[in-house]
Amino acid sequence: MTKTTPTPEDIRPFRVAIPQSEIDDLTRRLAATRWPDPETVPDWSQGVRTEDARSLVEYWGSGYNMRRVESRLNAFPQFVTTIDGLDIHFIHVRSENPGAMPLLLTHGWPSSVLDFVDLIEPLTNPTKHGGAADDSFDVVIPSLPGFGFSGKPTDTGWNVERIAQAWAELMRRLGYESWSAHGGDWGAAVTTALGAARPHGLRGIHLSTPYAFPRSIPDVLTDDERRAVEGLALYGGPLGGSNHVQGTKPQTIGLALADSPVGQAAWIYEKFQSKTDNRGRAEDALSVDAMLDTISLYWFTNSAASSARIYWENRTATMAGPNLSLPVAVTVFPRDIPRLPKSWIEDAYSDLIHFGEAERGGHFAALEQPKILVDELRAGLRRLRNGA
Repeated sequence: MTKTTPTPEDIRPFRVAIPQSEIDDLTRRLAATRWPDPETVPDWSQGVRTEDARSLVEYWGSGYNMRRVESRLNAFPQFVTTIDGLDIHFIHVRSENPGAMPLLLTHGWPSSVLDFVDLIEPLTNPTKHGGAADDSFDVVIPSLPGFGFSGKPTDTGWNVERIAQAWAELMRRLGYESWSAHGGDWGAAVTTALGAARPHGLRGIHLSTPYAFPRSIPDVLTDDERRAVEGLALYGGPLGGSNHVQGTKPQTIGLALADSPVGQAAWIYEKFQSKTDNRGRAEDALSVDAMLDTISLYWFTNSAASSARIYWENRTATMAGPNLSLPVAVTVFPRDIPRLPKSWIEDAYSDLIHFGEAERGGHFAALEQPKILVDELRAGLRRLRNGA
């Protein structure tokens, strides 16, 4: 038999396989943790509370199934393809229903393709999950460059526009002539960049994080607009520590976290606590297993530094994205920070085909409220079907 060399456009099957030695090493490191003195306040204003971190880490080391990430991802078809010199990992599940709409789902930070795992079956097989066959989607879920099992860039320039170009190429390689896209957090920034570029085949987008602040904040504000401005100040101020560090010194924080699983856990745990729809603790909104799935993926892929660089690569970006003229659907979640008003969203997107206001949920919509997000994707993108 003649051995052939893979070409850059080849799409190769992929399965997660975590060496037992890495699991053993993680368990050892967790057991040997040196803890700091407790905080001097009774709340999270100084960051992660030591008592909460100890509880999370104790379960990670003794109760959590270290193979859980592996089994959850390997339940779905996964692939890798090389685009612009970088390996891109993605999940790809086709619906069995004819006429399914291809949907590209992009995660943010500190997230991963795991955010969308609970959406795959309802989106591809809606008749078993409260929907109609006409609501079917094929789903494509890539890992951002430097995240998860995608390659880690060795040069600069991987901003959201470049990632959007790579995503358009991915959809072309998969043979999709007409498709839609969704994103939240950095995934929404990439999806917005796709909307601005309007690559071949992109019919429309759905955002759970709309980048629709006006370039200049009006002097007179409605109550909803004032709430958005105050939310942005909170996001850039007391809640913005990780964003600032990653936007200015991603390698420093990467070095700090690469050797400390507890540091990696705390770095992500704090973000889940501060931006989910909870009553004071992240566990009110997300299961401990779900949080540790994400934390474990970052640890096993050693991606603290490479994922943090998305902030550095886009450090001049703001919440005022480009005005879009293609069809845009938006869903806002009540505990997102900042939560944008409908008036600014209507100004930014001239063809707003859907505006939804969820009853529950925060910034991590797919993880917190997968059923609500599925319903919103079905309703929000319905107009794009059948040539409408």
